[in-house]
Amino acid sequence: MYRKIAGIIIVVLLVLPATAPAETLVLLQGYLADEDYWRETGITRMLDRNGWADAGTLRTTRNGIRADRPLPTSSRRVYTLALPSEAPLMVQLRYLEQYLDVILNLHPYESLILSGHSAGGVLGRLYMVEHPDTSVGALITFASPHLGTDSAEIGAMAGNSPLGWFAPLIGGSTLNRSQGLYYDLVRERPGSLLFWLNRQEHPSSRYISIVREDDGLLNFGDLVVPAWSQDMNQVAALRGRAHRIVTQGGHGLTRQDGELLLQILASNSQA
Repeated sequence: MYRKIAGIIIVVLLVLPATAPAETLVLLQGYLADEDYWRETGITRMLDRNGWADAGTLRTTRNGIRADRPLPTSSRRVYTLALPSEAPLMVQLRYLEQYLDVILNLHPYESLILSGHSAGGVLGRLYMVEHPDTSVGALITFASPHLGTDSAEIGAMAGNSPLGWFAPLIGGSTLNRSQGLYYDLVRERPGSLLFWLNRQEHPSSRYISIVREDDGLLNFGDLVVPAWSQDMNQVAALRGRAHRIVTQGGHGLTRQDGELLLQILASNSQA
């Protein structure tokens, strides 16, 4: 009798589909991109079709932090955030902290994954260093300037030149608004934010760098952030701890990045 019941239970367990782990993915946009960037590229649509429900955008309002759509019932969900992408990283961090507090309260004891494009990847890493007690299962960065970029240095120099003085008159006020962020993203050197960040203890997690490289033909690679800066293995505190994935293409996100993100998420769930 008992053997018969045990046999039935084993058969049922084999037939029933495995329950998907509860996971929350937070997408962080880069400089000058808004919270809909990941949607405009079609990536959130791809995620949604593969079981990662779009939980919408979190925004800071007069009545606190609000989402722009009802919370999906799926055990896997994706959030985007309204971040001031022109602001210095420490200012953006204050917004990110508030948003993630809400997310962690909504989904306690679930796996949290951060994925950032460009400066958004550096912001995600800054959050992890500042909040080592918050368990982040993985940080996935796309074309992020972990060691800085000449582009930021050019922006900083332009802001301190006569061009910066006349920028508001010719519709280029973003140049002046972005000065703090430019200084955050200059090539790391003593006294810079990146120099400090790259030498802090990083919590245990999966660190995955998507690195754009020149294919030697018609693709010139990322003209905004050099490939060596995108690799988290080059970060002093993360040497040998990051997984590097090389792709071809420019600095922006594409549908191919969505396909790659899905593959990474699938492997992360199995890890």
